[in-house]
Order: sequence, then structure tokens, then C-alpha cells
Amino acid sequence: MAISESRVIRKKARLKEQLALHSMLVPGVVLAFVFMILPMIGVVMAFQDYSMVKGFFGSPWVGFKYFIRIFNRPDFLTAMWNTVYIALLKIICMTVLSILFALLMNEIMIHPVKKTVQTILFLPYFLSWVILGNIIINIVPTRLMQDGDWFRAIIISTDVWKTLGYQVIIYLATITNIDPTLYEAAKIDGANHMQLCRYVTVPGLMSMIVLNAILNIGNIMNAGFEQILVMYNPLVYDKGDILDTMSYRIGLLDLDYSTGTAIGLFKSVIGCGVFSFSYWLAYKVKGYKIF
Repeated sequence: MAISESRVIRKKARLKEQLALHSMLVPGVVLAFVFMILPMIGVVMAFQDYSMVKGFFGSPWVGFKYFIRIFNRPDFLTAMWNTVYIALLKIICMTVLSILFALLMNEIMIHPVKKTVQTILFLPYFLSWVILGNIIINIVPTRLMQDGDWFRAIIISTDVWKTLGYQVIIYLATITNIDPTLYEAAKIDGANHMQLCRYVTVPGLMSMIVLNAILNIGNIMNAGFEQILVMYNPLVYDKGDILDTMSYRIGLLDLDYSTGTAIGLFKSVIGCGVFSFSYWLAYKVKGYKIF
């Protein structure tokens, strides 16, 4: 009983010390509630024959009618496969190339050159897909943008190009935390640059590689809505249409709100489950946790 009381006292004391820090979270929490939590009331449209005139509380309930409808649509299964396929290839390509570029940049000894290369790699990350998408559409031949296989390749390669710099910084930061005495000991043993990379740098990165790979599993349902929406066209729906764009097209463009919401809700539930599993796996394997 005394242990429990002392634990409560310690928690209260810690909360009092961190009160100023917690208060700084209030604006963010309010914004998240207004723009992310409150709009979730709209998911009821997936279970209704929604009418804008009758609203959320006047539209008739139809249960899982629209979920059954979307599961019977052949284009839904296509969009589902495209989502997983594109997201998985993005994760694999990004992981491999970011590790490779981090290792190469670590070998650059001239500091100004290293900073310049790092800045060039990181610059596209700050540009929106509205800008980059239109640039890519204008510089890539039209016939490639209208071919499904080429469209996938363009989507994956441009996404990797845009976000590569951010991922490289993560691995470079990990490399700087590797104990320098390991390099010194390897040099004394006669290791060259390739051997230093193979036997010291790569093993030192392995913990972050595993953690990053596990956390990326949670993004398996996020294939890049903004990017594909800006760049795709009806000719590549069979290879480029994903659940997010399908939900947008049916729900907002075709004004079939219930079907569009059902697709979005299905994707969100699956994504939440996969995301939770990835964080559980990260905690079990590497002891990673948010709180």
C-alpha cells in the first residue's frame, strides 16, 4: 500500500514539474480534435443511404450494404492490390537506396561537398506533390504516363527521389553515433575502407535498419494519395488506382458518399490494424515505444 501511494506521489510531482510542457500540447490537441477527431462522425455515411438533405441523423441505416457492394466490385480488388504493391515497392526501394546513399555520403571526407550533396538530396522533400507532379507530367513523355507499368515505375521512382534525403539523414545520424573506437581498433587490425564499412558501419546501422523496416510495415496501406491523384489518368486505373484515389473519385466526384466512405473506412481499419501490429513488433523486437 505504501509503495502504491509513493508511486502516486511521484507521478503527481512529475506532472507538476512538466505542467508547462503539457500545456504546450493544448493548441495541437485542440486542432487535432477539430480537424481530425470531430470529422470522424462522417464515417456513419458508410452505414447509411446518405442524403445531404436528410443529413447524418435523418438518413436511413442500411448496415453493411455498401461494404458488401464494394467487396463485389472487381475494381475494388484491383485498387486493393495496387495499394499494397505500390506501397511495398516504395518501402523496399526507399530502404535499400537510403542505406546505400548514407554509406556513400559517410565516405565523403570534404565537409562542404558532403553538406552540398546532402542539401541537394533533401531539397525535393520540401516541395509539394502539386508542384512536383505537374513538373513530372510536363517532362515525362505522355505515352509513358499513359502506360500502366511505366506509370507505376514513375510513381515509385519519383517518390523515392522526393523523400530519399529525409531517410538518408536518419541513417547518417545513426552512423555518427557509432563508437569511434571501433573504427580505430579495426584500422589497427589493418581494415581498409570497404572492410570498415562492412564490419563496423553496417553492423552499427543494423539496429536502425530493423526498427525502420518494422515501422514501415505500418505504411503498407499508404501508397501516396496526393502523388497519384496529381499524376494519374483513366488510362492507368488498372495499375495506378489505389484505395484512397478510388474513394475520392467515387465519393466526391461521383457524389456516391456512402460507397466512398465505406472504401475509406475499410482502408483506415486495415491500416490501423497493420500500424498497431508494426508498433507492437517494434516494441517486442527493439524495445521501441512512443510513451
